[in-house]
Amino acid sequence: MGTDVAFWNNLAETYARKPVENPSAFDRKIEITKARMRPGDVVLDIGCGTGSLALRLAPFAAQIYGLDISTEMVRIANDKARTQGVDNVSFQVSPFDPSWTAFEPESLDGICAYSLLHLVEDRTAALDQIYRLLKPGGFFISSTACLGETWVPYRPLLTVMRWLGKAPRAAVISKQTLAAEVQRAGFVDISQPEIGAAATTCFMVAAKGS
Repeated sequence: MGTDVAFWNNLAETYARKPVENPSAFDRKIEITKARMRPGDVVLDIGCGTGSLALRLAPFAAQIYGLDISTEMVRIANDKARTQGVDNVSFQVSPFDPSWTAFEPESLDGICAYSLLHLVEDRTAALDQIYRLLKPGGFFISSTACLGETWVPYRPLLTVMRWLGKAPRAAVISKQTLAAEVQRAGFVDISQPEIGAAATTCFMVAAKGS
């Protein structure tokens, strides 16, 4: 994990300045997420980066918590929250693994994981933990790079790029595999709304059964 933390810390300033690659798709993701939210909700944004998603969602929830392994990403996110005067968002540095016990099981109304599931070391454990943390009926929304959707040989390319310090650890998975994993974790009402994103982007909406 140390290598990946260093990678994201080094990238943080550039990442914060970089415009959203597909603004219309990002806006569509946010609209779909907002539609699942209620004013009294407590929502967790895993892999929050520099806080763009959490800050966009803040007006529509009681509290948003952002979590990221990068100290620099979280520093920038906190700076943005202060600058924007947003006081119902809290960002924390931590890996999302069983050692993170900030919330009790079934205590969250919603969990977002944008650009995360292809980066975690153990996707099964992460999905199980997300399921445990959600209240019955709670929503789970993810956006994942599914590089297994193309003919490009990403596995060897990513291995070389990671060795050169140009990429983090990333899994090459298909949308079908990811959907099966989400279903296996116990989620229901799983859908993949069309958002106008690249073919390798899997935007998924699911719920914990009530």
